[in-house]
Amino acid sequence: MNHKGRYAEAGVDIDVGNKFIDIIKPIVSETFKPGVMTEIGGFAGLFSLNVQHMKKPVLVASTDGVGTKLKVAFMMDKHDTVGIDLVAMCVNDIVVQGASPLFFLDYLAMGRLDLDKAKDILKGIAAGCLEAGCSLIGGETAEMPGMYAQGEYDLAGFVVGLADNSELLEGSEIAVGHQLVGIASSGLHSNGFSLVRKICFEELKMSVNDFVPEFGRTLGEELLEPTRIYVKAISSLRRDFKIFGISHITGGGFTDNIPRILPSRCKAVINRAGWTPPPVFKFLKEAGRISDDEMMRTFNNGLGLIIVVRGEDVSDVILRLNAMDLNAYHVGEIKERPEEAPAVEFAGL
Repeated sequence: MNHKGRYAEAGVDIDVGNKFIDIIKPIVSETFKPGVMTEIGGFAGLFSLNVQHMKKPVLVASTDGVGTKLKVAFMMDKHDTVGIDLVAMCVNDIVVQGASPLFFLDYLAMGRLDLDKAKDILKGIAAGCLEAGCSLIGGETAEMPGMYAQGEYDLAGFVVGLADNSELLEGSEIAVGHQLVGIASSGLHSNGFSLVRKICFEELKMSVNDFVPEFGRTLGEELLEPTRIYVKAISSLRRDFKIFGISHITGGGFTDNIPRILPSRCKAVINRAGWTPPPVFKFLKEAGRISDDEMMRTFNNGLGLIIVVRGEDVSDVILRLNAMDLNAYHVGEIKERPEEAPAVEFAGL
């Protein structure tokens, strides 16, 4: 009996999987940095830790996906940027904890392995890893007949970073009087897309190819704008400024993410007049009839990170970020939080 033939007949072609590994090896190897000990294709990825310069090294790990933003990629048949989103959602979560990314693993599952599509996805993941300064040392490409609709797939990512215990950012030093600087997002990033798709495609009956004057490009191009990676920006800031805490504004928006870093006696007061969100947020708010409170709890509203700094450092921090081609804004401050008061309050507008 030809077992290889029957397995392929069932929808899984081992030869195609092996060919894919050969195709992506040169793409993946570009992300390798000192510490990588293995080539792609083994049972596991090996990474040698250099911790001699640290008193108490701590590994920091995170995992995430791209969510239903993938549905927009399917609609556009464009797959070379969602890998950047995948890396960004993972590495931004460890950077705000004070860690530097070391290595990344990916999980890609398809009903039937499409080599061209999978190669585009991996190109995006590799590009994200290069931007984040981490190595793509392994992953899983799963061919799963019957699990996914024709042409669809799912992605998950896993990152491990390193920090000295004394350099971890957990917010305990945040105090009344500290100021909040917001670093611009590149747009929606990878959150809120179930609502975005409902508004744009179900209620407005729009197509990804519709040109939207407010965006200066098509709806699909706007929605697929990759999530910004903040590794280099935060690394630069921490060399010269005291950062007391950083919040990654993802699902849950300002309302749910900022409290993660606040001591119990502190609240963040956000001045909504302190920055102008990109047009996509006003578009969604008006078209979807979304309240201000829900906007602030669902989307990043144009700010991917909120960092907590001393008042005297605000101007210099913003100048440094501007020099790195990142828009940044003084968007609020830390005040005393009475009992039972919300951890985040909004002023302005």
